Amino acid sequence: MAKGRTKSKHSKRKRRWSARITRESIALTLEEGVFTKPTPRKIAVSLKRSADRSRRRKSTSYRSAMSMLTFFINRAGKRLSRARQRKLEKAKDELRKLYGNP
Repeated sequence: MAKGRTKSKHSKRKRRWSARITRESIALTLEEGVFTKPTPRKIAVSLKRSADRSRRRKSTSYRSAMSMLTFFINRAGKRLSRARQRKLEKAKDELRKLYGNP
């Protein structure tokens, strides 16, 4: 390691990119607390509403909504409880139903 450089300076920047993506994503403007809603159905409806209203998405509204949900699940990783993980996975199924995808 070069003299005067600290490892933590670089690792902090790398660890925080997913939080920045969630906050500043131009793909969708998410409702506050969308991933903490009480039921999978409410999570899916909120994501669908956000995706349908968005004019900046690069793909279909279904793919944008599913992508944001998958991104959140993957980035939360081990910090998600099993119950919350199941709820978010069920939200994927609800999202598929809302868009009529099998």
